[in-house]
Amino acid sequence: MKRNLTFLIILLLSAGLSVEAQEGFTGPGLTPVTVEKARSLRDDSPVVLRGNIVKFLGDEEYLFSDDTGTITVEIDNKLWRGISVSPNDPVEITGEIDKDFTHIKIDASGIKKL
Repeated sequence: MKRNLTFLIILLLSAGLSVEAQEGFTGPGLTPVTVEKARSLRDDSPVVLRGNIVKFLGDEEYLFSDDTGTITVEIDNKLWRGISVSPNDPVEITGEIDKDFTHIKIDASGIKKL
């Protein structure tokens, strides 16, 4: 009985650790999409966008642009980590679609200067 309980605890702990590792995964897997394509995706879909941040809209929101259009991106202040970009600097935004009846934006989980 004690042996089964120990095994169960180890199994549950290792399962929890593997989920945490997957959530923090930053390697290959998502192919960058265009703003046009991102607009057609469902709410909460993961996305990677490449283009430029062209304007600060206020309250952690920015206007992101690529060759196919523009979209609002919410970038929490903590994600910047000292990165400084101008409208001429290409960036890669990782995040997910945040869609409601009247508005669509990207909720960023990461940003890097290319």
